[in-house]
Amino acid sequence: MRTHYDQITPFITRDGSLIRELMHPDSHGIQNQSLAEAIITINSETLLHRHHRSEELYYITQGNGLMTLDTQSFAVTIGDSICIPPGAAHKIRNTGDIELKILCCCAPAYSHDDTELLD
Repeated sequence: MRTHYDQITPFITRDGSLIRELMHPDSHGIQNQSLAEAIITINSETLLHRHHRSEELYYITQGNGLMTLDTQSFAVTIGDSICIPPGAAHKIRNTGDIELKILCCCAPAYSHDDTELLD
């Protein structure tokens, strides 16, 4: 299976980020995980939320941000990886002057139904 970035239509998730599902079981025939690019615009942040089943990995590919993970907040930048365990409350704010871009991997795959908004 292969996808191409320019052929994937982005959408807004429940947490407010712009997402491109690079690979997802609903569209691409994979079974156990999903891979997406999230874009957080300048001076914005995702809503505080959690996933009850999915473990999520973030890899920062562009920009700078402030990650909130349960009770901790810390700066993130290009090259940082963050593990978000199931049930952990989290959000990320773009603190830079360009779009914040994040590769997001979820196992099991991302689902709107598994996303609980906390704000």
